[in-house]
Amino acid sequence: MNGPIKAAEPRRLYQQIADQIRALIQGGHFVSGARLPAERDLAQQLGVSRPSLREALIALEIEGSVEIRMGSGIYITAEPERRTWQTGSMGESPVELMEARAAVEGSVALAAAARISAEGLTSLREALDAMRSEIAAGRKPLDQDRLFHLTIAGQSGNSVLAHIVGDLFDERHSPLSAQIRTRFETPETWRNALREHEAIYDALDARDPLLAQAMMHAHLEESKRRWMENEPR
Repeated sequence: MNGPIKAAEPRRLYQQIADQIRALIQGGHFVSGARLPAERDLAQQLGVSRPSLREALIALEIEGSVEIRMGSGIYITAEPERRTWQTGSMGESPVELMEARAAVEGSVALAAAARISAEGLTSLREALDAMRSEIAAGRKPLDQDRLFHLTIAGQSGNSVLAHIVGDLFDERHSPLSAQIRTRFETPETWRNALREHEAIYDALDARDPLLAQAMMHAHLEESKRRWMENEPR
C-alpha cells in the first residue's frame, strides 16, 4: 500500500517575490549586469513590503542571481540558463520569525518575571557580562545572546515554551537568516541589543511582569527593524 500523499509545501512569500523578480529578468526588464531599482521603488513596482522584498533579494544573493554591492546597489548576475530556477527554501522568513519570537518570548518574559530565582538572575548577569566582553573584543556574541534568551525561557516554568524558544532562536542559523546577519549586523547593532537586554534584565530583577514583557517585545521589534531597515554593509 502506498503511503499517504503529502501536501506540497506552500511557497514562502520571499520565494514568490524572488520568482517575480526572475520573471522580470526573463521578460527582458533586467539584463545581466544591470542595476535593480532602489528597494523602495522595486517594492512599489511589485506591490510588496520592503522587508519581504529584502528577504527575496538576500535569497537571490545566496543563489547567485544577484550581487549586493555596498554603497552601490543590487546587480543582476544570473546566467541565462539559471533564470529558470525557482528559489528554494532557505529557512523561514526572518521577519515572521521575529514576530513569532515576540509573541512567544513576550509571554515567556511575563511568566519568568513572577518566578525568576536569584540563581536565574545571576546566570543572566553573567551572560550579559560575557556578551559585553565579546562585543568589546570585536566578536559577535551569538552564544551569549542565545544563553540569555534561553535562560529566561528556562525560568518561565514551562518546558514546552522553553523548547519553542530554543527552536525559534536556532532558526537564525538558516541560510537566509545567517546571510541577513552577515549583511546587517555590526558592532553598533550588537551594542544596541545589549542595552535592550539590560532593560529586560532590569524588569526581571524588579519582578515586573508587564515591564518584562514590554521590554522583550521592544527588543525583538528593534531586532527586526535593524535587520530589515538598515542599509547593506
